[in-house]
Amino acid sequence: MKIGICYHEKKVPLEEVHSLEAALSAAGAFVRIFSDVKGIADVDRLIVLGGDGAMLRAARKSSLLGIPLVGINYGTIGFLTEFDRGEEGDAVSLVLSEDCNFVRRSMLEANVRGKVCHCLNEIVFMRRIAPDTEDSVIRIGVTVDGTAAGEFNADGLILATPTGSTAYSLSAGGSILVPECGAFLLTPVNAFSLRSRPIVLSDKSELAFVFPNGAIIHGDGEFLGEAEPGDIVTVKKSSRHATFLVNGKQDFFRHLTEKIN
Repeated sequence: MKIGICYHEKKVPLEEVHSLEAALSAAGAFVRIFSDVKGIADVDRLIVLGGDGAMLRAARKSSLLGIPLVGINYGTIGFLTEFDRGEEGDAVSLVLSEDCNFVRRSMLEANVRGKVCHCLNEIVFMRRIAPDTEDSVIRIGVTVDGTAAGEFNADGLILATPTGSTAYSLSAGGSILVPECGAFLLTPVNAFSLRSRPIVLSDKSELAFVFPNGAIIHGDGEFLGEAEPGDIVTVKKSSRHATFLVNGKQDFFRHLTEKIN
């Protein structure tokens, strides 16, 4: 079996990467090491050493290639990682198991001025901040399946997958979705009152966002582009999905509670 190790250069000591490589090789695996997610290729499974940011970047690339992944947390919380630092032995056993469990997580596909982006966690629309910007809030018109759903006036708007609802949307709206529920959360954000009522949308819906005064767009914490006034950004469920290896039958709420506490 070919196993990839993708590690965060600033957070993960190189000797720990080589230690994990040695353990995998001793168990009969062929190992490839990647310090940049862009280089991930030609492996059967992937171990990610890092925090949630590293997991998101690796998940987007692995979803394109159909590679299941599992994370070892070298970050702060590690919502997306299955193991903590020091549990490398358990990670080796899981990634080399032929009959291990896995979960498939939905992703979003956004078209931003002709650029197609796939996101695992969320897409965020934020107001533009510039000296010549007069509006103190962002205005966003929303259409769902071709029907106008109204206009939001807020500091931002978050469209979260079930995976993203445990982090970004949870802090803004107080709601979460279990991974298999088949829905997305649309949450307005107000800087003076972060707790806004989220809207639950079917993951079969196709959404269009129009920006009378423009917007800054981020996906999974990375800049996706800037919408000019009048631009339309379309978002729907991606045909891609991220596959995570899990250690036994995952108890979603137990795992979530452990991470939050």
